[in-house]
Amino acid sequence: MHSDNQTFVTAIHSKKKLKLTFFSKQDRGQLIRRCAPMDFGPSRRTKDNLDRYHFWDYESDTRTHVLSLPPEQIIQMESTEESFDPIEFITWDVKQSPWFLQRNWGLFS
Repeated sequence: MHSDNQTFVTAIHSKKKLKLTFFSKQDRGQLIRRCAPMDFGPSRRTKDNLDRYHFWDYESDTRTHVLSLPPEQIIQMESTEESFDPIEFITWDVKQSPWFLQRNWGLFS
């Protein structure tokens, strides 16, 4: 886990966006993005079964806005006062693919 893990968990529960600073392997440098925290746990897309932080990247320049990062790529997570609504990005059945971290997001819990 990253040292800012509590910031991540608090942002999930309060539905607040984060200012995320991370090392981008693709860009070979540091990036800063405005993101919604989604979950922490293994990625369903990778086969390595390692825990990652999953974010919805509002500023992504690609079609895919899900950003999944291992803790060592994250430089800093900062709280913001900007709220998010899970309906903005949840398109799957969370009963079929449940969260690793429990939360109270109504239909999206």
